[in-house]
Amino acid sequence: MNSQMLAGSFLAPTPVVSRRQSLQTRSSRPAQLRVCAQQVAVEKGEKAKVASGLEGSDVPVNTFNNKKPFKGKVKSVQRIVGPKATGETCHIIIETNGEIPFHEGQSYGVIPPGIKVNSKGKEMAHGVRLYSIASTRYGDDFDGQTASLCVRRATYWDPEKNAEDPAKKGLASNYLCDAKPGDEVTMTGPTGKVLLMPEDPNAVLIMVATGTGIAPYRAFLQRCFVEDIPNYKYTGLCWLFMGVANSDATLYDDEFQKILKSHPDQFRLDYALSREQQNTKGGKMYIQDKVEEYADEVFDLLDKGAHIYFCGLKGMMPGIQEMLERVSGEKNMKWEEFLERLKKNHQWHVEVY
Repeated sequence: MNSQMLAGSFLAPTPVVSRRQSLQTRSSRPAQLRVCAQQVAVEKGEKAKVASGLEGSDVPVNTFNNKKPFKGKVKSVQRIVGPKATGETCHIIIETNGEIPFHEGQSYGVIPPGIKVNSKGKEMAHGVRLYSIASTRYGDDFDGQTASLCVRRATYWDPEKNAEDPAKKGLASNYLCDAKPGDEVTMTGPTGKVLLMPEDPNAVLIMVATGTGIAPYRAFLQRCFVEDIPNYKYTGLCWLFMGVANSDATLYDDEFQKILKSHPDQFRLDYALSREQQNTKGGKMYIQDKVEEYADEVFDLLDKGAHIYFCGLKGMMPGIQEMLERVSGEKNMKWEEFLERLKKNHQWHVEVY
C-alpha cells in the first residue's frame, strides 16, 4: 500500500472506554506494570531504546521442543485485572537471556511440572500448553533478555458442589499464575507464523481480540509506537477491537491510553464490554457487534490492503464470520470471493484456541 492511499484512509480516533472516565466506579485495580528506566523515558513521551542485533533474522520456529526444552526463570507475576473481572489474568515476565528468540505474533509452549499417568498406566510428562507472547522480541525491559506471557487462570466450577473443583483446574495456567520470582519454567518453541506482522511499516493493522487474545497485539503496539528501533519507523494505522465481559476485565488499557494520547492519528481503540454495553439491537455487546458498527470503514480498509487479525477464544469466530458475510451481502459483495482474496493476499490472520 502506498503512502498517498494510506494517508487518505487515516481515520480520526473514535470514543473509547477509558479507565479514567467510565471505569471510575471500580473499588480498586492492580497497579500498572512494573517499570524500568527505559519505561520512565516512555512516560516522558520518549521512545525506548532497544538492544541491538535482534533485527533482520529469519523467523525462528521450534528452536526448542518437548525432548529438548528450554529452561526459563520467572522474573515477576502480576495480576492485571480488577476485582470484578470474570476470572484472574496475570502478566508474567520470564527471563530467557535472549536464548529462545522469537518474532512478534509467535507463541511459546509451556510444560507444567509433574507427571501424569496415561491410559496405558505409563508415567509421562504433561503436554505442552501454548501461550501467545505478549511482548516484543526486546521484552518489557527492552534489552532482549525477557519475554512476557498474558495468562488467564483456568478453573472449573462444579455446579453440583457450587464450588471450584481443584482437580480440574488448568495445570499450566495455575502454575504460571502462582509462580514466584526464580521459579523455573519449562518452555518450547517459538511456534507460529500466522500472526506475524507484515514487513511493510506503512501497513494498516486491524486487530480483533477477546480476553488474552490481546497478547500479540500488545507486542504489535509496543513495536509500532513505544520502541525506538533502528531503521524501523511505523507509519501506518493500528485499530484494536477488544472484547471482554466488563471494565475490570480489560487488559493493558493504561498502556493503550498512552498510545492513544501520543499517536492519535495512528491508533484507534474500541471495546466491546458484553455485560456493560448494548448493541444496536438492545442485546449484549459482543466483539462482532462492535466491529459491525464500523463495517463500512473496516471493509474499505480491507479493500485497500489492510491486514485483519483475530486472536482469542475460538467461539468468537462464528459470530464474526456470520456478521462479515451478512454485511458483505448488504454491500452486494460475495463474501466467499472477498475472503478468498484476503487469504490470497495474506491479509487474513486467524489464531484461536
